[in-house]
Amino acid sequence: MLRIPHRRTFRAGTGRARHRRTAATLLASAVSVCLIAASAPAVPLGIGDRLFPYLGNPGYDVLSYDIALDYPGRNDRPLRAVTTIDARLTADLDRINLDFAHGTVHSVEVDGGPAGFTSAGEDLVITPADDLDEGERARITVRHTSVPVAAEDREGGWVRTADGLVLANQADAAHLVFPCNDHPSDKAVFTFRITAPDGHTAVANGLPAGADRTRGSTTWTYKTLHPMATELAQVSIGRSTVLHRTGPHGLPLRDVVPTAHRAELEPWLAKTPAQISWMEERVGRYPFETYGLLLADASTGFALETQTLSLFERDLFTDPALPAWYIESIMVHELAHQWFGNSVSPRTWSDLWLNEGHATWYEALYAQERGGGSLDERMKAAYEASDGWRAAGGPPAAPKPPEPGRKTGIFQPNVYSGAALVLYALREEIGRAAFERLERDWVTRHRNGTATTSDFVRLASRVAGRDLTGFLHPWLYGATTPPMPGRPEWKSATRAATPARRPLPPAHRPDGSRE
Repeated sequence: MLRIPHRRTFRAGTGRARHRRTAATLLASAVSVCLIAASAPAVPLGIGDRLFPYLGNPGYDVLSYDIALDYPGRNDRPLRAVTTIDARLTADLDRINLDFAHGTVHSVEVDGGPAGFTSAGEDLVITPADDLDEGERARITVRHTSVPVAAEDREGGWVRTADGLVLANQADAAHLVFPCNDHPSDKAVFTFRITAPDGHTAVANGLPAGADRTRGSTTWTYKTLHPMATELAQVSIGRSTVLHRTGPHGLPLRDVVPTAHRAELEPWLAKTPAQISWMEERVGRYPFETYGLLLADASTGFALETQTLSLFERDLFTDPALPAWYIESIMVHELAHQWFGNSVSPRTWSDLWLNEGHATWYEALYAQERGGGSLDERMKAAYEASDGWRAAGGPPAAPKPPEPGRKTGIFQPNVYSGAALVLYALREEIGRAAFERLERDWVTRHRNGTATTSDFVRLASRVAGRDLTGFLHPWLYGATTPPMPGRPEWKSATRAATPARRPLPPAHRPDGSRE
């Protein structure tokens, strides 16, 4: 995410698990299908993430999501939805907790049989007919509504546009849209089946897998070929045009734009193939099956790296006050996330700096080449501000927890330019050649997976040929910013006994703010 400063299907298991079919038939009464009493009250669970302790759920690994959405033609009415989850059990469970907090659940099935359900906090707690055993696979089907009107005191999920809907699920809002294991450590492949009335177009992550037209509506199907975190899911429904072009190595590109603005947006969209080539020169082959831009007719205040289809405000590209280099660098920021954050996802939300620091790094490099000021100048300004950022938001690898109802509060300058400053210091310490090798090795070694800050420190040490723990830990976890290698004259504005600097122009501020 970057805040913009202008205004596997599988066969059911065998053995003792199959006796559940008989047991499930005993649950056919209306009362027991709706809610099954348990010996202990249902409680919300979580995997203990330091920033979001109740996010995610233990005991299973999601393999795939199949999400069917039926759009009623208006973006202020609930969508009918069916979410099917295939999961592998990693522990014995008598209940399954899913994250889901903004919709009505009509029924739940586990392996084809009715299951009880209730809510606890922001969890949907499911009680199957029989206990689930470690190592087995289970299929969970939830029939529910998906509500596009924002939840009270919550951010994210559906975003209502001038002509439909898009998704913005970061950091923990996918479960406001569909039941899921809403933590980036549990990635899965996705299938989307989106039905909308004639006159609308639906697009989602991945590649198209068919469009079935019936009288008055069309159902579009999209499938991802690579695992994806729930926070990166994207669905666009609107009166849009899909533009197609070809990127490097024959990569299929598609952009989704409001039909009325197609002509004025095309020159910007045509820049994507060259930007992908620019990134590939630095970190290697683009990691996914397709890419494109989704330009929404909505005021969000941010751009978002939803996997294979990055979300932007349309106005970013039509505001005459914004220089071309700035707009293009924001495009590259979200593109860089496809490697850093999407292909290599954070194991915990405290590892967010690995996403945003890298995306900010390549944004700054690209801006430098397009007339947006030098990287050194930008990093010097970041250094001067860094102690203040650490005091306000925590060090880059240990951000402060967000306030209740403000989960996007973790997206502060400390994990953007503050984290890019860590990368700059590392490059100064180990040299440009070793740093560039580290960047390529990082996205290759962890492709389609998750990684931690400790993983990055270990790999950096291996590439450099020496233990960098003592160097990197103060940069990542210290309350104050360490001295910059090779730049003894750089001083923190917080500690320097000098008059305050004249404010930078908005587009040159190290955190990108305009306030």
